[in-house]
Amino acid sequence: MLRLAFLIPALLLASTAIATADATVPTADKKGAQDSPLLKRYDGSFIVVYEKKGFAEFTLPLSKLEKVPDKRNRQNNRYYEPRNKKALEGMYTRIIYVIPENRSPLEVLRNYQDEIRQQKGQILFECKEAECGGDPTRNSEGGGGDMSLAMYLYPFERLTEERFTTGHCVMSAKIRDLRYTAASLPESGAHVSILAFSVVAPDKGDGCLALNDRTVVILDIVEAKAREQKMVTVSSGEMAQAISSGGRVALYGIYFDFNKADVKPESDPTIAEIGKLLKESPSLKVLIVGHTDNVGTFPFNMELSQRRAAAVVAVLTSRHGVAKDRMAPVGVSYASPVASNRTEKGRAKNRRVELVENAPVAR
Repeated sequence: MLRLAFLIPALLLASTAIATADATVPTADKKGAQDSPLLKRYDGSFIVVYEKKGFAEFTLPLSKLEKVPDKRNRQNNRYYEPRNKKALEGMYTRIIYVIPENRSPLEVLRNYQDEIRQQKGQILFECKEAECGGDPTRNSEGGGGDMSLAMYLYPFERLTEERFTTGHCVMSAKIRDLRYTAASLPESGAHVSILAFSVVAPDKGDGCLALNDRTVVILDIVEAKAREQKMVTVSSGEMAQAISSGGRVALYGIYFDFNKADVKPESDPTIAEIGKLLKESPSLKVLIVGHTDNVGTFPFNMELSQRRAAAVVAVLTSRHGVAKDRMAPVGVSYASPVASNRTEKGRAKNRRVELVENAPVAR
């Protein structure tokens, strides 16, 4: 027993050491990451998070965050949003750099502003610390308080980096000396969001300790680009044939805004063909199955896919007169991919709605 008593604390101490050793000061870029051709990196910095989408939406703050009465986000934080903002759509890139030591967020941000002006760009909005609104000490993670600017730019549910890794720490650790700039680059038709801060992780037991006092820069870049219309509307006859032969049909003509469940008007042709299919086959019952890519957590995407499936059912019921009991909405998050989620091309294939024949066999 005495030997065991000494063993348990030793094991706990070892596991703690392992957990706190995960985050490290980077010495190379994350594999597959690269600078945006629109903005140079600060000398000596390394990329620790990289995300690129061929077409996405992003809201650029153009004024301080202000509290919205009686509204909270998914982590039960009091909700804040800017009164002035610009909704953007296009090619989206997020790059997070860890800056060399002894460089302040202000110094780094001023360098980026100089680079923007050299490109004849325009600074649209800038702020620091409490002037930005919300809680200036919080990153994208945390609940039960005030929202932060980092949360507004990139909600917690979108974090996919493994906990206590460098990539996760730069989006979750406490912060100080917050600096922000929103800018436009007219010659390229792009908009840029630049968030700079210092990481606060002074405790020895903190998994982000290695990054304490290091400046981090988060770039969100949206380049104006028309959405590619590649998906052909599947006819009701083609749907019927696919269901008859394989029990299901995947549809890519139903569109939603990022992280939202409202069916967009561009979906009308496909929705109309589904309505026609169900009218032409009055005995057919289907599962309306929502599928997502893996951007964000599995539980968040589970809820999102369920709400999207339910939204399709609601449109078919209200606009096309399909009886609700013939359709069952099902959300499966990213549990059933048809391609790798490691590329934008694969993620696009995984974002879909499927009709699955719902004809249970009696036991």
